[in-house]
Amino acid sequence: MMTLLDPPETRAMRHAMVSSQLRPNAVADQRIVAAMASVPREAYLPETARALAYRDTAIPLGRARAANSPMATGRLLTAAALAATDRVLLVGAAGGYAAAVLARVVAAVVAVETDGALVAAARAALAGDKLVELVEGPLADGWAAGAPYDVLIVDGAVERLPEALVMQVRPDGRVATGLVERGVTRLAAGRRTAGGFGLTTFADAECVLLPGFDRPTGFHF
Repeated sequence: MMTLLDPPETRAMRHAMVSSQLRPNAVADQRIVAAMASVPREAYLPETARALAYRDTAIPLGRARAANSPMATGRLLTAAALAATDRVLLVGAAGGYAAAVLARVVAAVVAVETDGALVAAARAALAGDKLVELVEGPLADGWAAGAPYDVLIVDGAVERLPEALVMQVRPDGRVATGLVERGVTRLAAGRRTAGGFGLTTFADAECVLLPGFDRPTGFHF
C-alpha cells in the first residue's frame, strides 16, 4: 500500500470529513467510519488533485472519469451491510480508494477498473495490500472468474446493471450501486434471490457516472 506523509493538518481534514460529511449523512457503520478516518484518501488520487481529497464533491480524474465523493462512497458501503467474511466485487475502482477502505472491513476484494491509467495508479497505491485483487477490464463485465461474490458494490452511477454482472453475486448476496434515473443520480441497494433481483433507491445524491452501462437503444420505461 502506498504510504504518504500524514501531517497533522491532513489528519485534521480527514477527521473533519468524517464529522461533517459522513456522520450527518447516515454513514452509520462504525467499521466504515473508522476505515475512512484512517485511509489517506489523497494517496489514491492524482498528485494534482490531492489538495481536493477531503472536499464534499466528486474529484475529476481525467478522461471523463471522477472519484465519488466521500459521502456517496460511504453510503454505498454502509448500504451493502458488509460482514467481515464477505468477498466483495467492487466495480469502478478508479484510483483504489474504495478498495482500500473495503480491505479494512471485509475478507477479500476484487476491484475492477477499465481505464488503464487509473489501473496503474491504483496498482501502485494498493501495492502490498494482499486483500485486494485489481483487475483491468470492462466495468460492466465484472470479474466472473472470481464469482460468486457475497457483495457487489458499484462505486458510481449506471443506467442499468447487466444481468451477467448481477449473476456474479451468490443467491441472497447484496448489491449497492448508484443509478441514473431520468437524469437524476440516486443511491440504491438490493439483494439477489433465487427468484430474481431488485433494487430500492434510498437517497438522491451526487454520484459519478461510470462508462459502459448505457441502456440499449430504444429502451423505454
